[in-house]
Amino acid sequence: MKLIKWLVFVVVALGVSLFAYLTLFFNINDFKPQIVEQVKEQTGRDLAINQDLSWSFFPSFGINIGEVTFSNPQGFDPVNMLEIKQAVANVALIPLFSQQVEIEQLSLDGLKLNLVTNKQGVTSFSGLDSTSDKATQSDPTTEDTSHSASLSSLNIAGIEITNLQINVIDEQANSNQTFNLTSFTLDSFSLGEFSNIAYEFDAQLPDMKVSSSGEGKIKVSNELNIIELIDLDIENLAEGDSLPNKAIKSSLTLGANAVLDTKDVKIAIKDLKVDSIEALAMLDVNYANTIPIIKVMVEFGDIDLDTLLPKNEQQTDSEQASSSPEPTTEPDLSALKQIDLSVDLKAKSIKVNNLLTQNWQMNATVRNGIVNLEQLKADLYEGNILVTAKLDGRNKTPSYQFAKTLTGVQIRPLLTDLAEVDLISGNANLKINGSGKSLIPSKLKQQLLAKGNFEVADGSLYGVNIPQMIRSAEKKLQGDLSATDDSELKTDFTSLTGHFDISKGVVSNPDLSMASPLIRLDGKGTANIISEAIDYQLITKVVGSLAGQGGESGDLSGVDIPLKISGTFKEPKYGIDTDALMQGQLKKQTDEAKDKVKDSLFKKLGL
Repeated sequence: MKLIKWLVFVVVALGVSLFAYLTLFFNINDFKPQIVEQVKEQTGRDLAINQDLSWSFFPSFGINIGEVTFSNPQGFDPVNMLEIKQAVANVALIPLFSQQVEIEQLSLDGLKLNLVTNKQGVTSFSGLDSTSDKATQSDPTTEDTSHSASLSSLNIAGIEITNLQINVIDEQANSNQTFNLTSFTLDSFSLGEFSNIAYEFDAQLPDMKVSSSGEGKIKVSNELNIIELIDLDIENLAEGDSLPNKAIKSSLTLGANAVLDTKDVKIAIKDLKVDSIEALAMLDVNYANTIPIIKVMVEFGDIDLDTLLPKNEQQTDSEQASSSPEPTTEPDLSALKQIDLSVDLKAKSIKVNNLLTQNWQMNATVRNGIVNLEQLKADLYEGNILVTAKLDGRNKTPSYQFAKTLTGVQIRPLLTDLAEVDLISGNANLKINGSGKSLIPSKLKQQLLAKGNFEVADGSLYGVNIPQMIRSAEKKLQGDLSATDDSELKTDFTSLTGHFDISKGVVSNPDLSMASPLIRLDGKGTANIISEAIDYQLITKVVGSLAGQGGESGDLSGVDIPLKISGTFKEPKYGIDTDALMQGQLKKQTDEAKDKVKDSLFKKLGL
């Protein structure tokens, strides 16, 4: 018992001696001028410690730091890069002797960070990394004898961070962004047990304000190698004039697991809501390699992007085009080389610019500078679409290739919703394979090379009634110049087929063929996808009664009727070459007269 008393006496005596020395003979504030001088010498910046530093010893060991500032480079505004109003850290002293850390108080208030880029491109960090580079260099022959620290326990009474502000000022871009962490709190924390966390955050961006708040639970394993986050409920709000209804609300519940040994992070997002959009998501990140490996899986419900995309009803399409000039340089895709990403996406439906698709399935990867759309499948207007594509961003001028198949698609509502073009209806099949270079819009159309074929069954051409045109032309040939026909401007057909090539912005179709019970149409033509001009030369033949589309039958059966299509995609123009038609009809009548003479001659000869 006497030995124990003497040991306790020695420990207490040493503690009292240490306390007396640090308080009576050692004043930490005596070193403030030396600290300030060393910072000035190493960085060229001014460090100001405006209040006395204070110690605490028993029952906790800690330090209280008052107002501290650290300056930006000379001539910068604001003057200070870093400002701290107050920081307090207290650790229980006795448990430290048994490798037990008990933090009784850890708080930080009023930290402000001003990060500036001036008009010359100099930043707040300029000059701070010149000495750190030397410090990080080491002799390659020196053995690494470091080992990870070991704790028997870690207990934190609480952590509180308040009024943290980061200002990002770019004088070159004339932009100012402010990020505020109003509060971050961590309740009583121990290794191996879940603790409550909460935060409030907001940011002022050039064109909108964003705010976020959340609360959940966090756990750190006893071995300090696993961090787990569960039931983190987050609420977000974005406000700005460019947003739909000037505001977008979102919410989600997040769970995460980080294994530090294998450098693997898994994040599960459930109950994600962005206005009317709902989704689930999984994110898996492994950062053991130089380029992190990222896998994303997302499953959406119904997505109506038209309700989320910014709208400006005051501008016409031409005004909007003129207000946003076309880029003249290739986009920089070099960042794709630093990405290893796999994406699996599903969606019940997606609507954008009135175009509706359903049952989306998309698989894509980004790896080694190449974006590979392995598969995109969706239901589209009673049919389906299948697309594969590849974008190579490794060179200065990107290149691409793609293949697209449409099967059983109702073409009229598709074209109406996609391009506001009411030109054709029917059940359409389409195959196209293409490639090209450049992502500049004008060059994209010019340098696209593609081949394909199409087939449309049981449909109609809108804006033209070819049988009506033939009837009118026939009556005029017979001398009835006042002949009119108010039949519907529509031409029915049973099939419309052809092949096409795309080169230098022009679609060439050498074998257009249309069949119906009334007429046959064959020919060729071009469509300019840059100017949207159409130029087709076609030959029509009557094979049935023209009364089938609202009129009396004529007598042009068997005559080649030349038909020309011009105009644009949205306003096509149709016309019959009456001169060629007259010549054709005259040839037919001449041939018929010759046949009658032959028949009469043969009869007289008894043949």
